[in-house]
Amino acid sequence: MKMTDRETLKQKRRGQMKIKRIFDIFVSVIILTGLFPLWAMVAVAIKLTSEGPIFFIQERPGYHRTMIRVYKFRTMYTGSEKMVKGQEVKRGDKRITSVGHFLRRSKIDEIPQLINVLKGEMSLVGPRPERVESLQDYDKEISKRLTMLPGMTGLAQVSGNIYLSLSDRYKLDVYYVQHFSLLLDTKILCRTVGVVMLGEERFMGKPLVRVG
Repeated sequence: MKMTDRETLKQKRRGQMKIKRIFDIFVSVIILTGLFPLWAMVAVAIKLTSEGPIFFIQERPGYHRTMIRVYKFRTMYTGSEKMVKGQEVKRGDKRITSVGHFLRRSKIDEIPQLINVLKGEMSLVGPRPERVESLQDYDKEISKRLTMLPGMTGLAQVSGNIYLSLSDRYKLDVYYVQHFSLLLDTKILCRTVGVVMLGEERFMGKPLVRVG
């Protein structure tokens, strides 16, 4: 590829990234302010059904390994996080509170991460931020997933998510980083609606893209 072609692609990517950021801010403000009464009801439900804080806050690696504090509505009993390392939290897990099951199934527990989006620490779409401990397993290829802002949803999340192997999720994340476009973001957001309505298991074996 000629140098001029590379520069053109870089400029196109930078332009799309600016539009992506504007869209992130616009959607985050609309959802946080427009549905504030719902978030207040969720907070009350969490406090009434289990002891502990409303929010679960955890430090995770973000863009270029910069540590960020990621926000979620708490869906598990206090202290359960100590049992989670190396495990996937699936439907029916006894560590999840009664209201937590609904919040996780509907993805409402992720809504507070819109605060991370507004702060510029996350995006609506991107590789999901993992636990800090996972960094010790990263090689040069997997580390590419950290060259974009982490997202609330991503290519792996709409292609089977926890029903995929960790290596397959990493491959999808790296593919997303290398093939980012506003069109791909739009497809991921549209399928995210389907995941919320139908469940992640409905998209097992139905990847949005084919990774070699």
